[in-house]
Amino acid sequence: MRSCVHNKMWGSRAFLAGWLLLLLVQLLCLEAVPISIDKTKVKEPEKKPEEPPASVDTGLHYDRYLREVIDFLEKDQHFREKLHNTDMEDIKQGKLAKELDFVSHHVRTKLDELKRQEVNRLRTLIKAKQDLEGGNDIAVDHQALLKQFEYLNHMNPHTFEVEDLDRLIRSATKDLENYDKERHEEFKRYEMMKEHDRREHLKTLDDDERKKEEEHYEEMKKKHADHPKVNHPGSQNQLKEVWEEADGLDPEDFDPKTFFNLHDTNGDGFFDEQELEALFTKELEKIYDPTNEEDDMVEMEEERLRMREHVMNEVDSNKDRLVSLDEFLVATKKKEFLEPDSWETLEQNQAYTDDEMREFEEHLAQQEQDLNQKAFDLQKQRDELERQQEQLNAQKMELQQAVEHMERLKSQKVDPPPEVLGNAVPEIPAVDSQLHEAQQQGHDSAPQGHHPVPEGHDPAPQAPQDIPQEHHGQENQNQAQQGLPQTHDNIPPGHQEVVQSQNQLP
Repeated sequence: MRSCVHNKMWGSRAFLAGWLLLLLVQLLCLEAVPISIDKTKVKEPEKKPEEPPASVDTGLHYDRYLREVIDFLEKDQHFREKLHNTDMEDIKQGKLAKELDFVSHHVRTKLDELKRQEVNRLRTLIKAKQDLEGGNDIAVDHQALLKQFEYLNHMNPHTFEVEDLDRLIRSATKDLENYDKERHEEFKRYEMMKEHDRREHLKTLDDDERKKEEEHYEEMKKKHADHPKVNHPGSQNQLKEVWEEADGLDPEDFDPKTFFNLHDTNGDGFFDEQELEALFTKELEKIYDPTNEEDDMVEMEEERLRMREHVMNEVDSNKDRLVSLDEFLVATKKKEFLEPDSWETLEQNQAYTDDEMREFEEHLAQQEQDLNQKAFDLQKQRDELERQQEQLNAQKMELQQAVEHMERLKSQKVDPPPEVLGNAVPEIPAVDSQLHEAQQQGHDSAPQGHHPVPEGHDPAPQAPQDIPQEHHGQENQNQAQQGLPQTHDNIPPGHQEVVQSQNQLP
């Protein structure tokens, strides 16, 4: 059961609630549904000067901007007078928005400021969303992205014009007309999830425990259904019960007009949706008790919504989501008011079908599968990153060891091995050129009577004694210093060519 306190409302705010439909919930200042009280037993409090009520969030993402615009428009006397004299359909068609051209300069200036603040807020949200999605380096086209916000003219972000007010009215009307539908869908998902969780819990139990749990569940359902008869919402019987139990008046003296004035808590001449819902508190208390295990308070609020929608459909003839005194009096003369059908409560009307439940569980299973796949992919990426990190650590260790080895060699003044220097082996001068030079020197020192060997004949091997010993010793020493193979004076004649050919091998 919900407690509630209703503040008094200004008449202009009540009418304004009509032209923006449920958007006017915020102007009705309801923090909760009021409880019916016995007015014969309550001492009338002293009247205090009325103060503007605190606004309540409409649930729209642009709620603050909407409320601030409405508050400032109400401060303009011309606009407020036009509001009272404009038909609901004319408001919806944008005729009231044209009156913006006649509001005071101070109000227009403030509206311009409010719009600039709202545009900056939207740009900040767009940038924050982009940052979360990892697009920090991508240029943001704010003009293109602002198109999705239909309640303001994004092409003119600096001043509040007639088109802005018209867009605000149309967008709020459209968005809030879907409010009840979205609430029903949310409740349906709630009920299906509750049933899904119950079934999953049963799977974790053994046969005996599962049987006990099923028996307990059926017992709670029967206990919840065992309640007094619920009157048809908005019927004579239902209102007479409120008249008697909440107002403390004799049901035989029931008077529709007096009843209307008693429960028009803000005195604006209309029943708004919250004032209607307050009339159903007594009926809901027959079904739901927050102290009972079998009673779900979420279901109670859904039942309240169903009752209010039913009465609005029956009584609200101009569909402005407000019930005037005339509409109420006309409804009290209808057959449905005097001889209503029985009211079927939620337990008699399951919120979802078997097909919807099956689709819901399939959707949950698919979501779980997708999440598991994402978890698998993330784990795989993590393993790969760990493997790459291990490789980097190994390379780092090898590099560090190589640096330490070079530092040790440097401290010992020893040339590092070729592999440390990147396998750079110094070049060895060609052996052929130096051997040729040695042969040339030997040719120049040959005796005068020596004759050249005819072409095509191998030269006779030169005896080692023909070459001075000092020359051979010096040559061998030079070749040894240069890393070249030494000459072999002690090799017998006829074998030097073999030695030379072996020296020339790589």
